[in-house]
Amino acid sequence: MFVPDVSVILPCAGLGTRFSAPYPKELHCLAPEVTVLDRSLETVVELTKSGLNVRLVVVFGTHKLETVRYLARYSETFHMVFVYQNESFEPGLDGAIRSALPMTQGPVALVLPDIVVSGGDSAGSLLAALRHTEVTGWSVVAAEERDPDILRQMGALAVVEADGVLTVGAATDKPTDPSGFNAFWGMVAAAENEAHRLPDVVAKGADSPLAGAVALMVEGIVNYNTPAG
Repeated sequence: MFVPDVSVILPCAGLGTRFSAPYPKELHCLAPEVTVLDRSLETVVELTKSGLNVRLVVVFGTHKLETVRYLARYSETFHMVFVYQNESFEPGLDGAIRSALPMTQGPVALVLPDIVVSGGDSAGSLLAALRHTEVTGWSVVAAEERDPDILRQMGALAVVEADGVLTVGAATDKPTDPSGFNAFWGMVAAAENEAHRLPDVVAKGADSPLAGAVALMVEGIVNYNTPAG
């Protein structure tokens, strides 16, 4: 029986209305045989290379069967579980996370299929984030950002430094007023006993559990919700 060391939630049920293409945004091609989805999963692949047993919980809808087929290429890399987004939950990202949580075990990471981290230290960033949850309960992989227009579209963070450690002083998803925020997260990791609060990271009006989380900064985080023109 497969027992995961870590679970990764991959929400693929979104409609991607801002992505004006006849295919799912996560299957946008960046290079020959390389899609946005492949790039977003690079840090998850690194978890398996480190020796961890990874369960990938994919949340999807009927409009994302192409993505489900594409993920077959990872069938020998991860233990994959596919879950329809439960319509009794909220239709957004928080509802996708709630649909996935019953299938998770161990510490849980939230990885978005259209978000790619970059930089020399990015590959091992998720592994480092998960290790920090053993002490702090929460951690984020984040990038510095000062542009208010970008911060309004992302999970905004106020990252502060104390004694050489970067932590999240405040967090909110897609703030109307981004003043006071200086970064945004690309991936979130939570200890097993904290994972039930993951939906609150992205739920509108909820108190974010990310305050106090360790922030692991990477060079850049790209949101591929809109294809390059």
